[in-house]
Amino acid sequence: MTLADVSSLFTTYFNAAAEVTSHAPGRVNLIGEHTDYNEGFVFPAAINFGTAIAAARRDDGIIRVVAVDYDNACAEFSLDNIEHQPQPGWLNYVKGVCQVVRARYPQLGGANLVVTGNVPQGAGLSSSASFEVAIISTLTQLYDLNIEGIEAALLGQQAENEFVGCSCGIMDQLISALGKPGKAMLLDCRDLSQRFIALPEDFAIMIVNSNVKRGLVDSEYNLRRQQCESAASKLGVASLRDADIALLASHKATLTPDEYKRARHIITENERTTTMFDALSNGDIGKVSQLMAESHDSMRDDFEITVPAIDTLVEIIQQTIGESGGARMTGGGFGGCVVALLPKNLLLGVTKQVEDKYYAKTGLKQTIYICTAEQGAFDKNC
Repeated sequence: MTLADVSSLFTTYFNAAAEVTSHAPGRVNLIGEHTDYNEGFVFPAAINFGTAIAAARRDDGIIRVVAVDYDNACAEFSLDNIEHQPQPGWLNYVKGVCQVVRARYPQLGGANLVVTGNVPQGAGLSSSASFEVAIISTLTQLYDLNIEGIEAALLGQQAENEFVGCSCGIMDQLISALGKPGKAMLLDCRDLSQRFIALPEDFAIMIVNSNVKRGLVDSEYNLRRQQCESAASKLGVASLRDADIALLASHKATLTPDEYKRARHIITENERTTTMFDALSNGDIGKVSQLMAESHDSMRDDFEITVPAIDTLVEIIQQTIGESGGARMTGGGFGGCVVALLPKNLLLGVTKQVEDKYYAKTGLKQTIYICTAEQGAFDKNC
């Protein structure tokens, strides 16, 4: 849905013209998994699926929201009485953002909002961060707030951590805010510095949702964090970002087998992530292929977050594209999606191979999204 479409819907619902429109993209992480909360490196791109909002100001301190994708459900709350409520769950993202923005910018007033999005939910493509950043962009425009990209990302993360109750890192919000067309972002999760690299023009990003019902994600995610933090403490470093393979090897006897494997994944994944930036800079697609394959193997064997269906998808794609591109699981694990970076002329062949083999081997039907790298909501250099 275009911004013109959501603006037209606003007029239909509120019988008035929208004052502003905004859009914030979802994201896919090309490499760098579970490194964010270890103060490491990630390598996401904003994608051509996102959240669109049309809005106008109100003078009564009420936020009224129409959620197009939830059967045009309508809900409202007062800025003077923001409380978390179980239902509707989507409204808590609006409430959380309004709470953290108003705490910093007391001039924030009421608004009518019409919201729609096409980021697949539950697929690990960050529909929630897209939603948060789009709301922040909308409020920034409506009330002329002095919010820019990094602050917008931090506010979105704060809303999700403190109000919604999800312990996410900063990657999702930051790439949604500051993504650049045609480029991926190498993000340092310690100091939030970014470097961008153009993706090859004749390449596409293919995302394949395994449609595995994700289980154990929250408990296993928390366990992985604890294991990483325990390993860092035993290695004598503030975070695994500061460790290397030599240090890990010298302390192997002090770590549990799981701590050792988790730390090995994080240490090697950080190195793979920065190396992939360099490989793309040099046009070395063979190296990209190798790094993405090694990343997947590490997630499977050392971090132990893949599932057989995901491994099957990656194998099918890797066998089809060879060294012409790369494929790996992306996201938190235990289901979700595979990401592939591959030449556009191989898209049909890969799609056919996945359609022919995935169901036959797993009994599951995949969903495929062909993506391009897009502009973030707060990117001003386009």
